Amino acid sequence: MKRFLMSLVLSLLLVGQAKAADYVIGEGDGLDIAVWGIKELSFFVKVRPDGKITVPGLGDVTASGFTPTGLQGSLTDKLKDLVKNPIVTVTVREITNSKIYIFGGGIKSGIYDLTRKSSLLQVLCSIGEVKTADLKKSYLLRNGKKLKEDFYRLFVEGDLKDDVEVVSGDAIFMPLLLDKNVYVLGAVTTPKSIEYREGMTVMEAILESGGFTKFASQNDTMIRRKTGAKEETIEVKAKEITKYGDFSQNVKLKPGDYIIVKESIF
Repeated sequence: MKRFLMSLVLSLLLVGQAKAADYVIGEGDGLDIAVWGIKELSFFVKVRPDGKITVPGLGDVTASGFTPTGLQGSLTDKLKDLVKNPIVTVTVREITNSKIYIFGGGIKSGIYDLTRKSSLLQVLCSIGEVKTADLKKSYLLRNGKKLKEDFYRLFVEGDLKDDVEVVSGDAIFMPLLLDKNVYVLGAVTTPKSIEYREGMTVMEAILESGGFTKFASQNDTMIRRKTGAKEETIEVKAKEITKYGDFSQNVKLKPGDYIIVKESIF
């Protein structure tokens, strides 16, 4: 049992070290540099804006752009002329360089510090309320290119296949959901606006508005929909749904739809 626990702890430590080794050092990061057995070469230093650090006996050395393991190797090579068989360790104590940027009208814009490996889902869960954001039109930018579009399936439906790792410098754009209501007008008991729900149908909206009045011409129901500059009218024969169960007429709605039920002239 003890042997098993020791193996488990060792494996977790190795996983943690592997993840830390992936981090790329940048300007402003704080590093603990240590050369085993040499007190003068064990110190804390911050990476300067030019990406360099000053090491006693070596002078200025480039640190930015290296992983901790990579910088250890670089310092080991450079110190061989000063120290016999140097054993160097580099630990990132303060991370100030790794950030992603969140912006758009649907979310409070800000900067998110990446202190560990993070996924898009982890970031979305950390930034607060996203009800006013249009998740379907949101996207992740990396190096000026859209890496991932449409966060709806990931964040609302829990489809983890849509999750991606975020890296320093990424930008997340989340626009405002311009209209999250549908509107029911005409010959219904209570004409009203209803907050849109994914999968909402025309009959659900009509029933939430109290149903048809006795003067309604159910087969003269229409949906007015605007997509960008394009406007369209979708005719709905609602009586075919209620009387004959023809659910092909029960059209799924989109945010901003107007449902208009005309009155019968008889």
